Amino acid sequence: MSAPPSPSSSSSSAYLTVLTTTDSADKAEALARGVIEARLAACAQISAPVTSVYRWQSVIETAEEWQILFKTVAERYDALEAHLKAAHDYDTPEIIALPVVRGSAEYLAWLTEETTGA
Repeated sequence: MSAPPSPSSSSSSAYLTVLTTTDSADKAEALARGVIEARLAACAQISAPVTSVYRWQSVIETAEEWQILFKTVAERYDALEAHLKAAHDYDTPEIIALPVVRGSAEYLAWLTEETTGA
């Protein structure tokens, strides 16, 4: 009989990096702080600025944006998405979740503790 998987070998669906963008550093920090205060993610990293090129309402746009990466557990995703939609001022904010395939056991344990209190 094998041992149960450690956090570093857990299913890729157990941990997520969730991405969103916004149009100012202040808005990015407000989104990040709100998510962390609500314990919907353990960490938020803001990268800036990035240049986004996209089609919106049949027009190709170019915009300077700040990208936020949230580290969370999959079970908090629905609440995190709802929070971002409510707090975001974009009509259709980018909200994309990417699976964490592997990570250090200590980091993933911290991530779990910060988001679920486990």
